[in-house]
Amino acid sequence: MDDNFDDYFTDENVPEEQPQVHQETEQEREEREIKEATIERRGNTVKLMLALIIVAMVLFLGWWMWQHYFHPYRVSQEKGWIMKVSSEGTVFKTFEGEMISEGYIEDTLMAMHTDFKFSIPNDSLAREAMRWTQDGQRIILTYNEYKGTVMWRGNSKCVVTSIEVDSALLKPNPYKEEQKPAQEKKD
Repeated sequence: MDDNFDDYFTDENVPEEQPQVHQETEQEREEREIKEATIERRGNTVKLMLALIIVAMVLFLGWWMWQHYFHPYRVSQEKGWIMKVSSEGTVFKTFEGEMISEGYIEDTLMAMHTDFKFSIPNDSLAREAMRWTQDGQRIILTYNEYKGTVMWRGNSKCVVTSIEVDSALLKPNPYKEEQKPAQEKKD
């Protein structure tokens, strides 16, 4: 080689390293074991806290969904006249209805407000509502009101549970013939 510099990368100048054997004292061993155990405990504590946070979030989400979608926050009744009942939906067929509420008709100062809209979850109640639509009777709807809607229950937050005719204003059926007592027919 032509240069006058020492080459530090050759095997000639590299001193051999002797492995140093250090005997660990009893105190050093105890300190090392305590440090390793503390690190393991910290890792376990972090994992436990993370698991508790995840469980708490899942429980809160479950409670919120139950309150919002599956537990009615109001059970109420509405009096009025059913104007329309129709079957709607692509995948989940539900019946949706509209009703003119008695409160809106009685209030003469207020302009005609929007109709009371409701969903009917089963076919038998829907058929009954359609029948009362055609008869023009004032009816009483008992319904559960939810905070949110789900597809299989309908588009409205108000879900009808029962339909009754308002017996206070029950009008006689004009198509039914009145039967006279048998004694009057003989005369």
